[in-house]
Amino acid sequence: LAMSSKAARRRERAKANAEPAAQPRAQTVLYSLAAIVALAGLADATYLTIAHLAGQHVVCGGAAQCDEVLASKYATVFGQPVAAFGALGYFTVFSAALLSAFGYLRPRLPLAILVGLMFVGTLWFLYVQAFILRAYCQYCLLSAACTFIIAGLLLAMPARKTN
Repeated sequence: LAMSSKAARRRERAKANAEPAAQPRAQTVLYSLAAIVALAGLADATYLTIAHLAGQHVVCGGAAQCDEVLASKYATVFGQPVAAFGALGYFTVFSAALLSAFGYLRPRLPLAILVGLMFVGTLWFLYVQAFILRAYCQYCLLSAACTFIIAGLLLAMPARKTN
């Protein structure tokens, strides 16, 4: 009997984690906004990734500094464009934020951890642009703004009430 009750409790926990939970409207709105901003970051990072992999020149709108940043040794990691890692990160943030907006609880902690890592990475790349390269890339700054906005939205999230 003890085994069956343990199994029943395990099934109930799994069911509770798998089903969307009721949440305050503010959470739904903030997670939805985070998903939308992540789409903007995804578009930015995807453009830079495709341009890099295709060997195309990125249109920087007359900003010569943009080319300096994108052609620097800091634009790749292990031979892969940094933007590709950004695209993967933004896609994951979009997916987790969207699931969270629909009330799923499981993606919330990984979302917060990923956004924290992206925030730290963004600070590093801003440092590189400002103090090492002394040049700025408008696409990189757009990505930084997206990451900062997403982090701010998650920080503004109302605390979940526990029963």
